Amino acid sequence: MTANPPRVDPPLVDRLRADLTATGFTVAGVTALLGPLAAAALDREQALPAQRVTDTVGGPLAALVRLFTLGDPVDATEVAAALPTLGVDGAAALGLLAPEGDALVALCDVRPYATEGSDWWVTSDLGELATGRPLRPDHVLGVGGASATLASWTPRPEVASALDLGTGCGVQALHLGAHAGRVVVTDLSERALAFARFNAALNGTTWDVRAGSMLDPVDGERFDLVVSNPPFVITPRSGAVPLFEYRDGGASGDDLVRDLVRRVGRHLEPGGLAQLLGNWEVPRGATWQDRVGEWLDGLGLDAWVVQRETQDPAEYAETWARDGGHHPGTADFNGMYAAWLDDFAARDVEAIGFGVVTLQRPSTGREPFRDLVDAPGPVEQPMGPSVLAGMRARTWLAEHDDDAVLDLAWRCAPDVTEERHAVPGEPDPRVILLRQGGGLRRQLLLSTVTAAFASVCDGDLPAGAAVAAIAGLLGLDDGQVRAEVVAFVRDAAADGLLLRP
Repeated sequence: MTANPPRVDPPLVDRLRADLTATGFTVAGVTALLGPLAAAALDREQALPAQRVTDTVGGPLAALVRLFTLGDPVDATEVAAALPTLGVDGAAALGLLAPEGDALVALCDVRPYATEGSDWWVTSDLGELATGRPLRPDHVLGVGGASATLASWTPRPEVASALDLGTGCGVQALHLGAHAGRVVVTDLSERALAFARFNAALNGTTWDVRAGSMLDPVDGERFDLVVSNPPFVITPRSGAVPLFEYRDGGASGDDLVRDLVRRVGRHLEPGGLAQLLGNWEVPRGATWQDRVGEWLDGLGLDAWVVQRETQDPAEYAETWARDGGHHPGTADFNGMYAAWLDDFAARDVEAIGFGVVTLQRPSTGREPFRDLVDAPGPVEQPMGPSVLAGMRARTWLAEHDDDAVLDLAWRCAPDVTEERHAVPGEPDPRVILLRQGGGLRRQLLLSTVTAAFASVCDGDLPAGAAVAAIAGLLGLDDGQVRAEVVAFVRDAAADGLLLRP
């Protein structure tokens, strides 16, 4: 039977926070205790190396790791030593642990989480690592791969109001609290909201917590920033696959993500941003840009969508059948695998994409911009600063004509380098590349014209003057050079390879 979420008792929560801090139950503290080998294994959901270390080292910090992270029974005297201010009775009163024979066992997962110079703690349901069993349908996930991805990609301007849609246990809300004056969190799951309330209290913050489906709890409200790691997994509705609240939104195919993209603009202030994760189906004979482009038609929103990964239906089925704790070769796994294949075949789905959707409500009456790109490789971590810079650059480019582009003295970003590739013995290079070290780590193939232009992008020479000089030097038509340079600047500046003065 699944334990209830922990209870919010402010004095006891304060004592728990004090004990976790004093014991060094932080990301840095736990990593130092476990060492690189065991810490890396734990990130892969392999417990044995961490169990060996904590059994050998002992002490209060090791006791907390064994109790709350590994799910092992721990002697009551060790727990009392690790939580001296809260005490065993206080921890039991909060619903964090229960007796099991002569020992104590955790009723929920408590683990440290750190980013952007902040140390937090996140409570959630115990995972398969601790329980050894498949997850329950109402499982509340802690910090997972998708939530970490969204946190990394979210732009973080200082804003008056922010919405965490489908908050789960509140991971995104913790980040938002650092740069938003007011944070609203919503979720359909009452279990998830109970964990979110406890995590807010444990981390000394407050959120406006609301129950309801998707955008219903904020009907008629607008925000400066909306973030969402929605239940985007495409799950067969046949009954052959368990429906997990944290990943399945109850819609057929990719309709849930489509509907979110279509509706979220109504809840954005002028200039407001939405940052979403999603899956989308790619029907046979179409592209993912066709699919997502249809979602964006007529919205009046700026859109920058980056596809990070694609899977065929079999790969997708394997990934999500394993996600709930089921193992290949079992009857349950094979039944779910077949159900996914049948579901995708019924809609003639050839591939499934995963990516990041950034939307913006324009603050003027201009035409919105749209940029749908593939970026499957490594990117800057975190990506949020580059996303914010990219949206601001795209906004400027959308609001200014080609003459304004040529009036500026552009400069190459500090992380941009040029590569030249030549065949041995030839005097001139065959390939010239402009390579970005950060952001999406783009590389642009340069022509003779754009290579000459990039070479003078030092912030001193206006682009228009450079066009005239290059045209004269190469004996080319001025209009031809102008068109090529403008197209290059718009492309390079959008992703931060070129910067405005």
